[in-house]
Amino acid sequence: MNGPDRFEAYDGDDEEPGRPPRIPTPRASVEDTGLPLPALEDPGDAAQPPPARPVFEHPVLKALLGAWALAACSAEEATAVEEHLGECGACADEARRLREAVGLLQRPDSLDLDPGLRTRVLESCLERRPPRIPVPDWAAAYDTETARLDALLQDFGDAEWHAPVRLRWFKGDEATSRRTTVAGVIAHLLSVDGLVAVALGLDDPLGDVTSRRPTPAARTEAYWSASHFPPTRAVRAPWREQSHNLVRTVSFTGGGVGGLPVPYGDFELPLHDAMLDRAFECWVHAEDIADAVDYPYDPPSPRHLHRMIDLAARMLPNALADRRRGGLAAPSHHRHLVAAGEPGRSLRLEIEGSGGGEWLIPLDSPAAKGSAEHEVAHVALDGVEFCRLAAGHVPPQEAAAGQVGDREAIRDVLYAAASLSRM
Repeated sequence: MNGPDRFEAYDGDDEEPGRPPRIPTPRASVEDTGLPLPALEDPGDAAQPPPARPVFEHPVLKALLGAWALAACSAEEATAVEEHLGECGACADEARRLREAVGLLQRPDSLDLDPGLRTRVLESCLERRPPRIPVPDWAAAYDTETARLDALLQDFGDAEWHAPVRLRWFKGDEATSRRTTVAGVIAHLLSVDGLVAVALGLDDPLGDVTSRRPTPAARTEAYWSASHFPPTRAVRAPWREQSHNLVRTVSFTGGGVGGLPVPYGDFELPLHDAMLDRAFECWVHAEDIADAVDYPYDPPSPRHLHRMIDLAARMLPNALADRRRGGLAAPSHHRHLVAAGEPGRSLRLEIEGSGGGEWLIPLDSPAAKGSAEHEVAHVALDGVEFCRLAAGHVPPQEAAAGQVGDREAIRDVLYAAASLSRM
C-alpha cells in the first residue's frame, strides 16, 4: 500500500496531560503490594432481613376458602389459609364442605390401566418379534379378559374374597339372581370354562364330581355343592392355570380347531364362538366382582367388544325362535318359515359407541337373511349397554336408547337379547 502504514506503534507520551490512557493499564493485585488483606465481612452483617409476610384479615381469608379448595391460591395465600383453619373452627368446617364439593365435581381417576394398553404393547412387541406360536385371533379376547381379571384379584385379601356377589340373569321374562361370593364367582368361571377344556381333551375341573346336567348352571351348582367349605382364594390358582392351558392348547393347534363343537347342554357353539362367549362372561363377572369390592373396572378394548357384540347379534335369531316356540314371543307373521338364505322381515340393530356397528336381525326364521328392503324396525343402543342387556344386567324395557317401527318386533328382540344371559 502507498502512504503511511495503517497501524503504527503507539507511544503513550503523546497523550495529553490529564486525560486517561486509551488502553487501561493492568490492575495491580493487592497480594503484590505487601499490604494486609482486607477483613472478610461477617455474612450475618450482610444478610438482609426476610420480607415481612402479608397479613390477611379474617374476611379476606374466608373469601379465599373457595379458591383454596380448588387449589387456585398462591403459595402465600394457601399458607395463610391453612394456618387460619387451625385457629377458626367455622372456617375449617366451611373448608371441609368446599373440599367435599370439589371432590364430587371431579371424576375419580381409575387405578386400572387403560384396557387397550396391553393390546397396544403386545402388538408393538409382536411387530418387532413375531411369536413362534401365535394366539389365534378369536382366542385373543379370552386371553386378555382372563389376564385383566387376574390382575384385579392379585391383591385381594380374605375380606375381598368373601365379599358377597349377586349373579344376575333373565329366565323367561323375569330377572333372577343367585347369591355367592367373589371366590364363588371364580369357581363358577372355572366350572363353565371346563366345558371348553373337556371339548379340547383337557382335564375337567369338576374331576369325579358329576353334575345333574351338562349345563353351565348345573356344573356350577355341582362344584359348589361338592366343596366341604365355601370357595376361598385357593380357587384362583386352578382357574388361572386352566385359562392358560386353554389359550396354550388352541395356540398349539394353529387355530385350526375353531370349528370344534363345544356342548353347553341345551345348545352348542363352535370353539371360536365359545372362546368369545367365555371372554364375555369373564368381563361381565369381573364387573360383578369389582362392584362388590367398590373398585372401578373398564369395558374391553373396542376390537374385542365388537366381537362380543357380533356374537350376541348372531345368536339373536335362534334365541328369538326359541322364545317363539315357548310362547314368549309373538308368532311369525308368515304361515311358513322363510326359506334358508331368503330375505325376510328384519330389525336393524344399531350399536353406538365403542365397538359398535349395524346388524340386520331376521325376525321370521333363524335361517333367513337380514334384509334392508324388508326392515320393519330400528333399535339403537350403546355398545356396553347392549352387552349388559345380553348379560341380564339391564331390563329389556330400559335398554334401548332409540327405537322406531314395529313395537312388537322391537320388544321381542330386546327380550331375546336378555334371554341370552345365564348363570
